[in-house]
Amino acid sequence: MSKKKLLWVPLIVLGVIVLYFLAWPVPVDPVAWEAPPNPGYTGPFAQNDRLKALETFPIGDNTGPEDIAVDEQGRIYAATHEGRIVRLNPDGSNPENWVETGGRPLGIDFDANGNLIVADAYRGLLSISPDGQITVLATEADGIPIRYADDVDVAADGKIYFSDASTKFGAKEWGGTYEASLLDLMEHGGHGRLLVYDPATGETRTLLDGLNFANGVAMSHDQASVLVNETGTYRVLRYWLSGPKAGTAEPVIEALPAFPDNISTGLDGRYWVALVSPRNPLLDDLSDNPFLRKVLQRMPAFLRPKAVPYSHIIAIDDSGNVVADLQDPEGAYPINTSVTETEDYLYIGSLVAPVLARLDKAKVGLK
Repeated sequence: MSKKKLLWVPLIVLGVIVLYFLAWPVPVDPVAWEAPPNPGYTGPFAQNDRLKALETFPIGDNTGPEDIAVDEQGRIYAATHEGRIVRLNPDGSNPENWVETGGRPLGIDFDANGNLIVADAYRGLLSISPDGQITVLATEADGIPIRYADDVDVAADGKIYFSDASTKFGAKEWGGTYEASLLDLMEHGGHGRLLVYDPATGETRTLLDGLNFANGVAMSHDQASVLVNETGTYRVLRYWLSGPKAGTAEPVIEALPAFPDNISTGLDGRYWVALVSPRNPLLDDLSDNPFLRKVLQRMPAFLRPKAVPYSHIIAIDDSGNVVADLQDPEGAYPINTSVTETEDYLYIGSLVAPVLARLDKAKVGLK
């Protein structure tokens, strides 16, 4: 081969590489937006190690206890990556695989009849009776399939409020809950919804759409509104159910230093927010550049932004003030997804941990 021909080889290779990064099809169609300022770990989010006092309990051959619920007998339930609901004794002993949903259970909550209501990312909204019988409550809302049921909370009147994280990037269709979430966050296309299921009619309705990865759901203490985490925009929204603002939504807290996952109604006026991972500076810097975000999506998976181990939960009040902040920068119990508060403990979920964790509230000065 002549020297002139040899010179063409690297040019052709370079051209193919450039063409790949400029034109190779990817599933996301990024939308321009402006990321809010990142407060970092300052002010009410100043670094601390208050989560180091956690104790952990085995959950058998399961991982990723996404959300936790406690029944009237004090037994502990966790929704796991393997598709099982694990049940433990009140003291955290004797984990048993209570029920297998056939999907990926995420948010869980008990209704007044002792049924465990489950937001299953693969199957939709489920109800599990005390004897373990599974009933599918909802698989669509307003004619649109529920592709990523995420979190759930049962109101005092029996209505069930839950989120559909993304109507475009379904958890089952796109390789799992984590994989689908990364796609939705990269696109920022507003595919999330807040839904309500009415047991009296069997109807499921959309209350709020256009959310960027609709995640945690929690009833307000006065039942006049429901809070929903918008993970992709680093904020918590309030959707009003009654009063002069009924049918409208407004921010409760914005510009969080991390991605909010689930939210739960706690005690003493608190709402607990699990912060799954610190914000990614590259994603924020490219928020207003859809073209470069699409190029980034063409990079090998290990080079793309991903969740970083950092243990962090906060509590806010109805005005959005941070009233508690608990962290472990070393992320010993990593990638927190939920908080369930009882009189004595905080039970904390995780996307990846092989154990379930709880924190004795007295150890961190919580009453």
